[in-house]
Amino acid sequence: MTDELPALAPAADVEPLPASGLYHPCDPQQLAFDSLEELEPLADHFGQDRAVEALEFGLEIGHEGFNVFLLGSTGVGKRELLETVLASDERAGRGELADWCYVNNFERPDQPIALSLPPGRGSELRRDMAAAVETLLAIMPATFQSDEYQAQVQALGEEYQEREKAAFQSLAEKAGEHNVTMIQTPSGYTLAPTKDGEIISPQDFEALPEEEKKVTLDFIDELKEELKTVVRQLPGWKMESREQFKALNQEFSQRAIDPVFGQLKEKYRDFPAVLAYLEAVHANVIEEAESFTELRVESAIPENVKQRVREYPQYSVNVLVDNRELTAAPVIYEDSPTFANLVGRAEHVSQMGTLVTDFTLVKPGALHRANGGYLVLEADKVLTSPYAWLALKRALKSGELRIQSLDQFFSFVSTVQLEPEPIPLDVKVVLTGDRYLYYLLQHYDSEFASLFKVAADMSEDISRTSESTALFARMIRNLQQRNGLLPLDRSGVARVIEQAARRLEDGERLSLHRQHLANLLAEADYQARRNKAEIITAAIIDDSVAAARHRMDQFREKSHEGILREIMLVSTEGTAVGQVNGLTVYLLGDYSFGRPARITATARLGNGKVLDIEREVDLGGQIHSKAVMIISALLANRYARERPLPLAATLAFEQSYGGIEGDSASVAEFVALVSAIADIPVRQDLAVTGSLNQHGQVQAIGGINDKIEGFFDICKARGLTGSQGVVMPAANRVHLMLRQDVIDAVAAGSFHIYPVDDIDLALQILTGSTTASIDARVDARVEALQELARKLAGKYADRDDER
Repeated sequence: MTDELPALAPAADVEPLPASGLYHPCDPQQLAFDSLEELEPLADHFGQDRAVEALEFGLEIGHEGFNVFLLGSTGVGKRELLETVLASDERAGRGELADWCYVNNFERPDQPIALSLPPGRGSELRRDMAAAVETLLAIMPATFQSDEYQAQVQALGEEYQEREKAAFQSLAEKAGEHNVTMIQTPSGYTLAPTKDGEIISPQDFEALPEEEKKVTLDFIDELKEELKTVVRQLPGWKMESREQFKALNQEFSQRAIDPVFGQLKEKYRDFPAVLAYLEAVHANVIEEAESFTELRVESAIPENVKQRVREYPQYSVNVLVDNRELTAAPVIYEDSPTFANLVGRAEHVSQMGTLVTDFTLVKPGALHRANGGYLVLEADKVLTSPYAWLALKRALKSGELRIQSLDQFFSFVSTVQLEPEPIPLDVKVVLTGDRYLYYLLQHYDSEFASLFKVAADMSEDISRTSESTALFARMIRNLQQRNGLLPLDRSGVARVIEQAARRLEDGERLSLHRQHLANLLAEADYQARRNKAEIITAAIIDDSVAAARHRMDQFREKSHEGILREIMLVSTEGTAVGQVNGLTVYLLGDYSFGRPARITATARLGNGKVLDIEREVDLGGQIHSKAVMIISALLANRYARERPLPLAATLAFEQSYGGIEGDSASVAEFVALVSAIADIPVRQDLAVTGSLNQHGQVQAIGGINDKIEGFFDICKARGLTGSQGVVMPAANRVHLMLRQDVIDAVAAGSFHIYPVDDIDLALQILTGSTTASIDARVDARVEALQELARKLAGKYADRDDER
């Protein structure tokens, strides 16, 4: 079959890219400074005008639900941007700033009362209440030890005693008039007959005449009833005396207490809620006045009086939010947004083996501290903290802060719980996170769009112009000054700008990823100080980049070692049929590297199907499977538009033991298929990358620099022959920011990079033949396969007839 194929005509030479087209340098001479210290740091966030505009809109609009989600990758500078915007705008707050306090509810201690006061007045009320208790502890004992009080207490006691004495004295006198005496015994009072003032013995009484005895006994019985009446009156008199004593205590208590609370009420007369609370405290203190009357020797020392104040927590003030130091809206960054850290909690203490709590143990959450201002949260931390997201949404929807434990949330209450009065909530929440998380919430959480109506999307890059380059230099100055780093000269700044373009894989754009930029500057500062340098140059930047890569380069070295030891089969010279060098990129976090991979194809008589082995064994991703289908469609459209394609082909990445994803191997796979079908040798000293569409156009791919450098490293290790190189999409020329050793090899003519924009040019370069001769060879093979198919069909038909 091979002998019947037409001969291949050699293709015309294709010009590779010159060395000047492999890198987009930043000319240091175009930078109008010698040292970075000459520049003014960039105050505004460079390239983030759109995000700043959205932030200012979201932070200023006062309507419900206009909270903000700040989108951007990790390290792009979301927090710095927020700090800049919130600091530059003179925002007094979403409403009037206030202190929030919880105080005792004397009627329902499990439902503490919330008080709102102007900034600083909350702590002032706390001090005033502590001072009031301290004052009462000092004056109450003296009040009840005064001569006036003691005299009135004594008078009340004597009054009761006189009343009791008079009652019994009257009975005694009445009894004496009838020759009966009243005797007091340990068990009470008893009556006995007398004669001539002497008690008659039982024997003498029995000797009296019956009539006299009867009169005496009847009188004694009558007197006993009167005695019982007097005895029954005694508790009432005692209670009456106690009430008089209580009234006396209340009178003297009020003398001491009223002036103290009178001053407090006058001081807080403009705050009705505080006045109501002071009235409740006033009434309770009068009822509990006795507890303040205990006179202790140690109480004469002021420090001990302050200690005794702690024995009266029911009169203290729990200042939940103290805004006395603030002059503008509070801005709270909560880095641990758990359920309790967001909405607050009521702590418990152990008393006699039981967990108890009260209003003094209520602690604020981030929403309390940010009330009237701004709360900044990282979205992933909120979502991964159990029930924190639900608590945040509930607070924003209800417009109030209700402190509730998770036990109460799920009704698993086994300890004493509080239900503090809810606090009105007026806060602007800013969530920060990446775009993927934002769109997930948009799709899966029906409430998200109504609560976070403003998206502020940060730019990841900016066009590379002379103006933006100058601003980028000022941004470098900002980071250098902020982090206390050594200054850079113009060559160092130019190299940093080039690295920002290389990291983005686009010579015409600059990466705005501030964290990567700050890391590079910090490493360069370390290298400079280590070498006793006073300024950071381009050479130091290069050393820093190389050192950072070396730290992570072990996996690349091991991978390339497998190819160089011919454990992983990749040829870099000669030709082969149905075999092409493809280019892959390995992504390991922020680290990436390229590695060539052998792509093979086979073709035989069949039903026109291209079998993707990777897909059949579930190693091929969806994008790769789509690319193979496009290749199959292009193959059929190109060589069998008006006839069947009687072949079966297979494609595989040889020695791949993990997933294959992406469409950047489309060109390589198509070339391998054409080579296998038409028995055309393919150059092994070239590697190829690029994506194909159904019309044969070569499309741009990602990771172009890593891919070219990966194949170059293998060729260099084996020895550059002068014919080796890479075929790449022409659309990727703007992305080229190759290493200097690759550029030097291209300049010396020992390595070549060929840009192509259609599959015909790629076939010509990789096979060394013209498109016409390749097509003719494929047509001939297809015709031969069709003829073979007809013969086989007739042969099998004859056998069926014979049967």
